Amino acid sequence: MHVPRTPLALTVLATVLTLTTACSPDSGGSPSGAKSLKLTSMTPTASGTLDDVTWNLPLGEPTTLDPAKVGDYSPNTVEANLCDPLLRLRSDYSIGPGLATAWHRPDDRTLVLDLRDDVKFWDGTPMTAQDVVYSLRRQGLAATQSVNTQVLASVASIRATGAHQVTVRFKTPDELFLKYLAGGFGAVSEASYTKQAGTSYGTARGGLMCTGPFRLTSWKAGESITAERNTAYWDTALRPKAKRLTFTFVTDAGTLTSALLSGQIDGSYEIPSTVAKALGSSGTGTLYYGPSAQTVFVAPTGPSSPLADPRITRALSLVLDRDALVRNVFDGAARKEKTFIPSFVWKNGAAADVYAKGYDALPAVPAQDIAKAKNLVKAAAPKRTTVTVAIGAGDQQSLQTLTFLQAGAAKIGLKIVIRQLQPTQMSGLFYDSSLRKGLDATMALGYVELPDPLSYAELFTLPASPMNWIRYDNPKVTALLAKARATLDADASAALFTEAQALYTEDLPIVPIAVPYERMFLNKRLSGAPASFAYINMPWAAYLGGTGEDAS
Repeated sequence: MHVPRTPLALTVLATVLTLTTACSPDSGGSPSGAKSLKLTSMTPTASGTLDDVTWNLPLGEPTTLDPAKVGDYSPNTVEANLCDPLLRLRSDYSIGPGLATAWHRPDDRTLVLDLRDDVKFWDGTPMTAQDVVYSLRRQGLAATQSVNTQVLASVASIRATGAHQVTVRFKTPDELFLKYLAGGFGAVSEASYTKQAGTSYGTARGGLMCTGPFRLTSWKAGESITAERNTAYWDTALRPKAKRLTFTFVTDAGTLTSALLSGQIDGSYEIPSTVAKALGSSGTGTLYYGPSAQTVFVAPTGPSSPLADPRITRALSLVLDRDALVRNVFDGAARKEKTFIPSFVWKNGAAADVYAKGYDALPAVPAQDIAKAKNLVKAAAPKRTTVTVAIGAGDQQSLQTLTFLQAGAAKIGLKIVIRQLQPTQMSGLFYDSSLRKGLDATMALGYVELPDPLSYAELFTLPASPMNWIRYDNPKVTALLAKARATLDADASAALFTEAQALYTEDLPIVPIAVPYERMFLNKRLSGAPASFAYINMPWAAYLGGTGEDAS
């Protein structure tokens, strides 16, 4: 199961150029013993037009498409094609211009955004600075119930300083704010339409009014969402080649596989590892593997959990044979990393060298060492040796991973009990503490939405974070991360982060498991879409086009 985005978490991407990288330890390659894979950021450019494309959302139907509220796989996959943000995430997790053409900082507490002057909403109304101001400000209103409320914590004011210019003033400098503009927080909706729709905005009843390459035309609850191409889209290079895009909600892996193989469904992201072989060997299409900002880890759910003691989490980390796990559970489509934050997040950023140096200085991924793990458990002397870990019901990848961990834990005197929760319970426990009662830990599939590791580290280390369930409090870490966020020089901010990272790596009780690659299946009649995890916040469907091949 994934970790739903909270007000503190986000992501971004980079270049629109086709980028295929051979697997290696430096590029996200398979660990020793795993099969060789190629990671692809963008599929081959397509030129043909398409009448209809059917795309599946394997994690189910969205509950909303309001950009202020999206923070999960399904809604992001749809909304990213409908509502343009001020900045645009690229397939390599870097950021470029979007609805804002340029930005500058007259001083450390001021950010000026210059907007495009040729953008229109789907109804033909020109986008103005007032629409941008409204879209950003409404996320601070309690009635909006935005998942991005905390992004505004450092903001003093947002106002229009010209017909196509917006100026943001900060109480304290904030290096993350600009990056948040590449996700749902930075998406722009038409102010008058949004006000009239009220709380129904983004639902099947209230609809949307945005500027993206596709416009929402139909939402049949429990069945499908349909979007049609915006023929007047401001970015002429990305005017969709597909006339109509239909999203389905098939969550059963077997049913999805059959639909993809038959051509009934054209494509899907987040292909389960359990069906990857069948799809990869078919002649119906291509299974692509892409670099990813997703991360699998085990985290304690409260301060009374045995796993709240970092000696216990280190012991569990030592019983894992990660090479065997990656090979058998992820079918080789994952990699070991030293931390729970994927390196893809920072590899194409301005301070990549600084982050890389800090990462290299971290302790190596531990090899299996049962004797050392036993000693750690003995030193910790936990009051309870039975650990109940939650996963989503039907999540075979997490179940198999925990089975690996369960077998290793038994060798050091710990008993892992696996509790499978229904999707609503599993998602809810990340926000509702009452749903964590009786649990000691959760297996999480998280993702980092911003091209900045600071955004994710804050979630688990800051005392006030709603994701800091164990009340972790290291004053040095808190001070370093706060200083890193208030430092606008990229290298200096990265250096502060890596200093904090070295500290919390020692005492933060989390068990990093693996960084899975993105899996996308594309019918042979289609091409052009990004294959990297960056799809989560970029208009991926606008790149889709025909290849001239028949689907049958």
